[in-house]
Amino acid sequence: MGEEENNNSSSKNSGGCDGGMVEAPAAKENGRAADPRLQAISDAIRVVPHFPMPGIMFNDITELLLRPAVFKDAVDMFVERYRGMGIAAVAGIEARGFIFGPAIALAIGAKFIPLRKPKKLPGEVISETYVLEYGTDCLEMHVGATEPGERVVVVDDLVATGGTLSAAIKLLGLWNNRTHILT
Repeated sequence: MGEEENNNSSSKNSGGCDGGMVEAPAAKENGRAADPRLQAISDAIRVVPHFPMPGIMFNDITELLLRPAVFKDAVDMFVERYRGMGIAAVAGIEARGFIFGPAIALAIGAKFIPLRKPKKLPGEVISETYVLEYGTDCLEMHVGATEPGERVVVVDDLVATGGTLSAAIKLLGLWNNRTHILT
């Protein structure tokens, strides 16, 4: 859900023996035909400059969440990507990972692991501190949330510096260094 430039455009080429119009092949993205749902998802994400502080380009997903069909399409695209891959768990990073993560986990038959801010989880936890583009933060996870050999998908809203994602990977690996992490 980060910022990405969208260069998809529909074009037609004239050609063929009858001089009629022939549609150009579908645009490819990462070797796949571009999914038509991406435009509605992209249109529903508002970029807010200088929030929460100067220099940050915040991607607001509120409009996406207010449009059930678009929200469903976003979740469905993740589900289609990870279904059938033997995913045992979806780890969601607070807070937007909590919006998409449980829906994805339920749809693929996996458990959901909340990765929370400090002091939000009761009981025994492990933690990982990381650097943000505007400070530092920490994630915590319940001890025993993953099992050896599990495949885990990590869900977050964007990758800016990579600090949060790196912390999540380290956190999941601290408990179980044999966990397979897919992002």
